[in-house]
Amino acid sequence: MNQSLLTRVRTKFRRRFPTRKARRHELVGPPEFWKQKRAFQIDFLKRNGLSPASTLVDIGCGTLRGGIPIIEYLDTGHYAGIDIRTEVEQVARAELTEARLTGKVPTLLFGHPLPEVHLDRTFDYAWAFAVLFHLTDEHLAECLAFASEHLSPDGVFLANANLGQHEPDRWREFPVVWRRLSDYADAAAIVGMQVEDLGTLGSLGHDFTGTGQHMLKFTVRR
Repeated sequence: MNQSLLTRVRTKFRRRFPTRKARRHELVGPPEFWKQKRAFQIDFLKRNGLSPASTLVDIGCGTLRGGIPIIEYLDTGHYAGIDIRTEVEQVARAELTEARLTGKVPTLLFGHPLPEVHLDRTFDYAWAFAVLFHLTDEHLAECLAFASEHLSPDGVFLANANLGQHEPDRWREFPVVWRRLSDYADAAAIVGMQVEDLGTLGSLGHDFTGTGQHMLKFTVRR
């Protein structure tokens, strides 16, 4: 069998029978963009001041696609990840073990609605990648309230969102929603925060463009 034909056969087989790792990746979006989205998260955070001494809470951490390199980079105990889905916990903990990062002692909480989560500490960064556009207005309000409660006075909440006006869609069990920047500003103001549009993901180094996604920066009003 020539090399090109062998490659096509392998590709077809992988699509029909994805590996265990590929099935893990599908829990947080299209697996073909998995590596790119992981790399973008840690690179973006570093460019925006994240240092090993920083503390970060990852809202909607999922299977730790973005969390693994963040945990590796931060000092021991400086990462917390939370996700409402119980079905991703086993995968996330397997990823942590395989990466040999259990010694970094991250805080991981799964299956708890945000209003029930009180970590009794504050963080320099709150981070929510590919989360806000899956939240109803009610859940967005809960997310912003959580971030406001858990940010240090000079802390920042960074999150990407679909900006614009389009018909809502769905991904798995979650909605896919579009909002105006003013909608986020109004929701943030209720919990004493303000928001700034940092630009499109494409302009910030993310190659997967064309979706209207922007990175937003929320801070506590002084």
